[in-house]
Amino acid sequence: MKPGRTLITTITLFIAILSVVFAGCSATGEQSPVSPPATPVAAQASDCPALVFTDREFAFELQRTLGASYSGEADIGECLATASRIREGDFESWYGEWKATADNFRAAGDESLAAGHRVTAMEAYYRAATYYRTAEFFLHGNATDPRIVETWGMSREMFRNALALDAVPYEIVAIPYENTTLPGYFYAVDDSGEPRPLLIVQTGFDGCQEELHPYAMEGIRRGYNVLTFEGPGQGEVIRVQQIPFRHDWEKVIGPVVDYAVSRPDVDEGRIALWGISLGGYLAPRGAAYEPRIAALVADGGTYDVGQTLLANLEAGGAGNLTEDELREWLQTDPVEFNDAIRDVMAHDTGTRWLNENGMFVFDVGSPAEFWAKWMEFSLAGVAEEIRCPTLVCAGAADHFDPDGVQAKALYDHLTCERELMVFSDDYGAGSHCQLGAFAQSFGAKFDWLDDRMGMAGTSPGDHGEGVSNPSPAR
Repeated sequence: MKPGRTLITTITLFIAILSVVFAGCSATGEQSPVSPPATPVAAQASDCPALVFTDREFAFELQRTLGASYSGEADIGECLATASRIREGDFESWYGEWKATADNFRAAGDESLAAGHRVTAMEAYYRAATYYRTAEFFLHGNATDPRIVETWGMSREMFRNALALDAVPYEIVAIPYENTTLPGYFYAVDDSGEPRPLLIVQTGFDGCQEELHPYAMEGIRRGYNVLTFEGPGQGEVIRVQQIPFRHDWEKVIGPVVDYAVSRPDVDEGRIALWGISLGGYLAPRGAAYEPRIAALVADGGTYDVGQTLLANLEAGGAGNLTEDELREWLQTDPVEFNDAIRDVMAHDTGTRWLNENGMFVFDVGSPAEFWAKWMEFSLAGVAEEIRCPTLVCAGAADHFDPDGVQAKALYDHLTCERELMVFSDDYGAGSHCQLGAFAQSFGAKFDWLDDRMGMAGTSPGDHGEGVSNPSPAR
């Protein structure tokens, strides 16, 4: 931004930015004229329903935790009882109640295991892992808070205790990356060591890879070996290794695929990549530079943070700015911007969480520095380089991408085989990444993937044997 802009313009900028990120759940507009009708057809979405909480962010995170019930990694009554004891919008209350619930089921698992009840112990440990992860979610306002690593560590410990009691073959793996390694889990259909199609699943802005376990188990049921991992800014990599996010995710996906093809139990001609939440930017970014990816799922699709900000700036009357001008201004760490953001953070849970987590995962000290870094996340001039079949997903009531603007922009810039899948909220699948509606989500997305990966027509247990012409479409 040029010197001499007035404070009024600064505040206009601030308001415009907030309108992008915190617009809330609103009715979706019609499909972009450039984009063909999506499948399934999205209905008009109403305001986000309150679920125990009227606070939108608390309600969504409760829905996210409840969604783990689909795979037996949470239970509805336990979640609702815990939520009923939490003070609305109080991060410490959220931590304390979920931590207490996790402690309870950790102890229950230990007791069951000591009594020889391995299945009951496994189930309790999976639920405890989820509840510890939920407890830690809002702690990132103080990056040095010891409870972050402590509670995350307990979640991972419980998850691994459960895995050790489960029947699915798995490995805890270390993926070579620059001068260190990235943590991962490799889940196998069986212990035969036969090469099979591989599904690589990654999380996004605020997730840990243990939360991807339901995706892995669905993949296993459909005959895929599955690799999950955490990259810079995620899970262990930010909490323990203290490596922050980077926008050039191709530098991450390349080493992950290198590791995958080094394994004899991976069919290197059939490797799919699935990115969830901000992974809907990260995975496409990686796939654009990685010809070994045979199919891509962007769930939900994200195209360009900066362009969305600029569009809202112009609508707010801030004048004609370029992305470079906006980013350069934010890089000066303007006091007016930070003060305005922090004022809203003091009164709005969503604003507070987004900026606190953003500063944590990017390892920066102010909201402006976070936004300057986040603006680098763009697929402009990159999306066109993706060559594999690509599924772009969106939710009709996704409050992180109102009207599916980002997902549609990604779709519109693809030149490969592509499909835009917008989920209606008629049966609760319209939320961000369809959290809380795994049955509908997995059915539609895995069916699309199976068709491209030569897995269509397989039955549970046959793992794709006997499938003719197994090579995926390219």
